[in-house]
Amino acid sequence: LADAQQVANLLDIKLHTVNFSHEYWQDVFEHFLAEHKKGRTPNPDVLCNQRIKFKAFLDYAKDLGANKIATGHYARIVNEDGKYLLKAGLDGTKDQSYFLHAINPDILQSVIFPLGELNKEQVRNYAFKKGLPNHNKPDSTGICFIGERPFKDFIKTFLPPKPGCIVNENGKEMGTHEGLMYFTIGQRKDLGIGGIKNLSGEPWYVAEKRQDSNELMVVQGRDHPKLWTNTLFAKSMHWLNPEMKKHLQKETTLECQAKTRYRQKDAHCIIKKYQDGLEIRFKDSQWAITYGQYLVLYQKDYCLGGAKIMPFPK
Repeated sequence: LADAQQVANLLDIKLHTVNFSHEYWQDVFEHFLAEHKKGRTPNPDVLCNQRIKFKAFLDYAKDLGANKIATGHYARIVNEDGKYLLKAGLDGTKDQSYFLHAINPDILQSVIFPLGELNKEQVRNYAFKKGLPNHNKPDSTGICFIGERPFKDFIKTFLPPKPGCIVNENGKEMGTHEGLMYFTIGQRKDLGIGGIKNLSGEPWYVAEKRQDSNELMVVQGRDHPKLWTNTLFAKSMHWLNPEMKKHLQKETTLECQAKTRYRQKDAHCIIKKYQDGLEIRFKDSQWAITYGQYLVLYQKDYCLGGAKIMPFPK
């Protein structure tokens, strides 16, 4: 807020402030906690964009009389024959289209992404030349609106420990954990089993969170087959491009690229309808597929939309 006020003072424009903490708690954070309780790993940034920045904030701006809103996301919006489509930002290291896949496509015409054609260095240089006081502020990461903080300590405030056993793939007990909700698939750090006597070799990784038995199953080595798969199931598909939805309704499959996590390289895949969701089959196996995360689809640099990764229906 202080940074924004300094910039507004420099530009001699009025700074409006609004508090969306109630909406954030109700529409984003309660879902975040509920998903962790179920053993999943949610991505609150996706819901934050969908329900706060590009819904509550946009509505507020329109009430002020604005025609459009601009945000600092590294993404692009293009108008092709009257259809507004989302594209990845030109800076591949900063592209944030993954987090924007769930926004309402009807509002794209009301959004501007000024940074979409730039990289971070160009943005900083431009801000410096304009005399903006925050031109060299360090990059920030962490949970949307919550920021950077030790994750386990933070979530313990809302989800108290529920201790259980850490086991290997053969069922042998390797140690104990404080709660499945504090871990994610593929996690290597903070397992607490590195110092076991006579235990050597490659690092251990979380491969499975067993809700019924409250067991955390770990395997040794990043290349362990239990960490890799070439198929997944996703549901509640949100399409940004209605033409792709029509295509999948007419055809049995859709060929595209996909990410199963942010900053992952696009992976070639084939999609087909499966019960009440989609089955995705990858050309190459993918590492540490995580329930609760989002599968985001692309064709070239067009973001088609995305869906939540879930277990295959029984």
